[in-house]
Amino acid sequence: MASAAIGGRTSGPPLTAADLALDYAERALLLFLYLLLLARIGPSLGKVPINSLLLVGESLVVGFVVFRRGSADVSKRPLDWVLALGGTLPSLFLRPGGQALVPPGPAGVLMIAGILLQVSAKASLRRSFGMAPANRGVKRGGPYRLVRHPIYLGYALTWFGFLLINFQLFDLSLVVFACGMQVARVGAEERLLRRDPAYAAYARQVRFRLVPWAW
Repeated sequence: MASAAIGGRTSGPPLTAADLALDYAERALLLFLYLLLLARIGPSLGKVPINSLLLVGESLVVGFVVFRRGSADVSKRPLDWVLALGGTLPSLFLRPGGQALVPPGPAGVLMIAGILLQVSAKASLRRSFGMAPANRGVKRGGPYRLVRHPIYLGYALTWFGFLLINFQLFDLSLVVFACGMQVARVGAEERLLRRDPAYAAYARQVRFRLVPWAW
């Protein structure tokens, strides 16, 4: 779901009425879709308890968005919002079932690794978190020392772990689409963030955007 590779800004231009409306609409949409996901995944937990890990990961995302700090420096470009929504919303439509490709153990390890990566990255951001590209200040601690967008890597690990135990073409198409949108989303965020000299310096220090020693 949501993210930003930076966080921590405590000052900036005041939020306008349009900023506030967009901010609360984003939070309400994510909360509504999360409740639908909960209703869809919940009945499967008796048979496949490992599916609860997907709910843990998505709960973290929704919680951080709902209680985040606002920012007036949020991209208003329609394409940026399309990429943000395209990378965030598909995972909320995942559904349990299908075929288990591996035993629960390996899938669980992958999902837990993704969740731990998300938690450590979001702990660095604290309340500076959102879907669309926004400058909320630069963070260099935790997993941000290795890659500039660790939250997206955590999402991908969690989603593919879920797929390994609930493989079906519908979910596969959602995950592939979401990952493709995340890659494009990284480019949109980098374009906005590199206008900040502090982020440009950080990008020179941390070379890899998403995958350590690869990209």
